Amino acid sequence: MSIHKDPHPWRLRQAARIINTGGIVAYPTEAVYGLGCHPLDPGAVSRLLALKQRPMAKGLILIADRIESLRPFIGTLSDAGMQTVRESWPGPATWLIPATRNVPYWLTGKHTTLAVRVTDHPIAAALCRATGTPLVSTSANISQHPPARTPLQVLLRCGDGVDFILHGKTGELKNPTPIRDALSGRIIRA
Repeated sequence: MSIHKDPHPWRLRQAARIINTGGIVAYPTEAVYGLGCHPLDPGAVSRLLALKQRPMAKGLILIADRIESLRPFIGTLSDAGMQTVRESWPGPATWLIPATRNVPYWLTGKHTTLAVRVTDHPIAAALCRATGTPLVSTSANISQHPPARTPLQVLLRCGDGVDFILHGKTGELKNPTPIRDALSGRIIRA
């Protein structure tokens, strides 16, 4: 991944404040612009799902800047399974890991696992650090439509449903990050 210039610190603080007060922020990720909100704010998650026209039962992805931030959300894996996951992070690898019992339905959907990633995109990671929490991260688009790759595309696809756009370059991936099941190793999304 090429190096991306971090946004101005006040823009990062503004984006974090919006997330921490129930808003939705668009930001660059490894491949596309993502829509993010606080994972434990049911109102924000409901708004995000309505904007995307995405059913809650599908579940969502959480991103973080470090694995320790994900600990309250993920259960245990075998030592070998956890080692495989750790070796792929930080990086553009999303894993399905058993969720802890207290993870809300709006994050897991109908699943017993949670999709998580420790991002290596500098802006997405900086936003996680600034908010002090992992973030819901889903592509900036209506479900089943092409994801946004620029701030202008975010505006065209999401309109005023987004409270703030954190400008920056997306990573070099051509497609959204691959998703693998950490228990079986099976590829869910290539």
